[in-house]
Amino acid sequence: MLQRQLILEDGTVFIGEGFGSEENTSGEVVFNTGMTGYQEVISDPSYCGQIVLMTYPLVGNYGINRDDFETVTPFIQGFIVKEYCEQPSNFRSDESLNTFLKANDIPGIAGIDTRKLTKIIRQHGTMKGCITSMDEPVEQVIERLRKTPEQTDLVQQTSTIKPYVVPGRGHRIVLVDFGMKHGILRELTKRDCHVTVVPYNYGAENILRLKPDGIMLTNGPGDPKDVPEAIEMIKEIIGKVPLFGICLGHQLLALACGADTEKMKFGHRGANHPVKDLEKGKTYMTSQNHSYAVTNKSINQTDLQITQIALNDHSIEGIRHTVYPAFSVQYHPESSPGPEDTNQLFDDFMQMIEQINAKNEEEVYA
Repeated sequence: MLQRQLILEDGTVFIGEGFGSEENTSGEVVFNTGMTGYQEVISDPSYCGQIVLMTYPLVGNYGINRDDFETVTPFIQGFIVKEYCEQPSNFRSDESLNTFLKANDIPGIAGIDTRKLTKIIRQHGTMKGCITSMDEPVEQVIERLRKTPEQTDLVQQTSTIKPYVVPGRGHRIVLVDFGMKHGILRELTKRDCHVTVVPYNYGAENILRLKPDGIMLTNGPGDPKDVPEAIEMIKEIIGKVPLFGICLGHQLLALACGADTEKMKFGHRGANHPVKDLEKGKTYMTSQNHSYAVTNKSINQTDLQITQIALNDHSIEGIRHTVYPAFSVQYHPESSPGPEDTNQLFDDFMQMIEQINAKNEEEVYA
């Protein structure tokens, strides 16, 4: 096996075995605590610009299959594991993790102390890193990493370029794509929705012209404040059409309503995060992937109400507008991968749409 090195911007160096693509890569190093679901993680557009460390020690044992992708083109920068399996055992497996990463030009590194790396990130926060060849001078890499500015075009990279339609006979939904996971689209089509997927910068006037019954704001990568056009769009449509936001969509809804967001120390990534629903008094296990969160203090100055919180750190996991039909969650109710505890949120959205439609009909015939 070809030896490679992982270099962090703080000067820490790990030596391991390279797999996947042999290209050098750099990005923000983050960790995911899921025991399974590596295929969905690799194909999740929200990881655009990031090198992902899997804390579970064995990865690749069930291979790669055709059914579990969250996007056609992976945007992940690199992959870090303790051990990867070259000969997967699974009746659905089409190829190994190694061949898939090679085919998609994604470098990987294995055989390093992933527990140590996770502890470094937890203690010091996420930081930039580079997977590179052994002959690259460490000091040069560190200097380059420290000088590299944060990417601000991640949503632009992952969003669809043109609108497209997924036909259905049910409610007409406009899905604003900030880096959408296919799991969200699957949940809407499962409910027979007629879905029009539009780019992140599709204006409010164009969206309202489509006469939607509801609007969904999807997940996506990066800082929500890097998408000011989306914030302005939400300001114009809120109150006119029912809204449901997920992950980045949740943060954008909060910003549009006057709240604020901040970058977390190391974020939430994994399929095992407990969230308490303050309205129902229930606790759910959720799938999460985000670096930013809505700040608690900023909610007090808005018409938003906190509906759910994370039990690990008490960060905001759900909000609801107290005047208009709009709500959002920080986690992924489509759960790809992860538990399906909160899948009913899509049904709640359908019910909200039906209530608004019924109210509008009453006003017309009154």
